[in-house]
Amino acid sequence: MAEFLSQFQNFGLRSAIDIIVVAVVFYQFYMLIKRTRAVQLVKGVMVLLAVSLLARYFQLRTISWLLDKLLQMFVVAIPVVFQPELRKALEQLGRGSFFTRHPLTPGVDNLEQVVEELVRCTQVLSKTRIGALIVLERKTGVQDFVETGIKIDGMVSSEFLVNIFIPNTPLHDGAVIIRQDRVAAAGCFLPLSVNPNIQKDLGTRHRAALGLTEITDSLAIVVSEETGAISVGIDGTLTRFVDDKMLRELLLRELEIKSTSFSFSSFWR
Repeated sequence: MAEFLSQFQNFGLRSAIDIIVVAVVFYQFYMLIKRTRAVQLVKGVMVLLAVSLLARYFQLRTISWLLDKLLQMFVVAIPVVFQPELRKALEQLGRGSFFTRHPLTPGVDNLEQVVEELVRCTQVLSKTRIGALIVLERKTGVQDFVETGIKIDGMVSSEFLVNIFIPNTPLHDGAVIIRQDRVAAAGCFLPLSVNPNIQKDLGTRHRAALGLTEITDSLAIVVSEETGAISVGIDGTLTRFVDDKMLRELLLRELEIKSTSFSFSSFWR
């Protein structure tokens, strides 16, 4: 205790600046990966670190040895796993935009209205046989795929979404990604599913919806251009021929919308 107090007494301006700089760098890096799948990897590493500390405290030698080897492996694997994020951070540092203020998370009080707009939009697209692919981001960030499209950051409305998917317009072929109550981007490219058991009559939009939901917890809404049928992809499975009532109930259930407002912005969600 005395040693701790003596170290605290030596705490000066230089130590304060040191701590502040490190905190800012870690915060900026977290904001950089906040909307990507890398966040889940960071959480996994933190869990391993916590278990390793507990194993050492309770002197569980075998578990400690295994975890130490895993953590040593992560030292080599992290630069490979986080290659896109590290490259982006270096690019921003070179442009002088790394240490910037980040916008506040938009409110999500009107998510029920977002669901109604999505239901209206899909009904219009279905009746007019206009193909569409709409992705709703949930816990796992999809910023990697947002970067492949045109960033919009607009309010969700059925008229706006229908206009995006009008044939022969610049963005109609890609996917629209919705983050909370905003349209994050349009014209986005998604990974196609490689599942060999997919029905042969499913097109590229359906395969893209399955591909994304296989690697993230996102929810994908697909409108078939050939039949006008509405499908919903969740966890790598596709629910086909969904009507407006089923779609509304499914969205409300999957987005966990309550009568009171809630936030998606918690770090551990």
